[in-house]
Amino acid sequence: MRLALAEAEQAGRGGDVPVGAVLLAPDGTTVLAAGHNEREATGDPTAHAEVLALRRGAAALGGGPGGGTSGVSGASGELGASAASGAAGVSGAGRRAGEWRLSGCTLVVTLEPCTMCAGALVQSRVDRVVYGARDEKAGAAGSLWDVVRDRRLNHRPEVIEGVLAGECARLLTDFFRAR
Repeated sequence: MRLALAEAEQAGRGGDVPVGAVLLAPDGTTVLAAGHNEREATGDPTAHAEVLALRRGAAALGGGPGGGTSGVSGASGELGASAASGAAGVSGAGRRAGEWRLSGCTLVVTLEPCTMCAGALVQSRVDRVVYGARDEKAGAAGSLWDVVRDRRLNHRPEVIEGVLAGECARLLTDFFRAR
């Protein structure tokens, strides 16, 4: 979560709502990709932290655009400079090109995912989503809606909420107060 918070801070410095996300490999320690909100920076309404991390992680695992070995330093999974900027992390060894399923992966995000991001989590087949602050106005992982655990869907990731919730919420509160 500390890596996701660093991503969130980067978003805030760029004028975007400070939300950050980190995608972990199935081993639970290797960082595949990271992202932070870039809607204001790119003019893309879908440039949420979670969506960007999922896209970059799939590219890394599938060997597609953004794949390769830049971004993760060593086997410890620490973010290098390019991953902190959102570059994908590890090579696609063991996966075929174009593989999009993120089975076994964990997405760590500072704010409860919205409906768009919750849908992307289900569709990408991540095993687990870990988030910090609840989003009572737009959350779709247990607060307002519970898209990720809807029994009618074909995939339901495990949800772990409240990790460093105070720090995650404080970053958002400070951002909006300053505006």
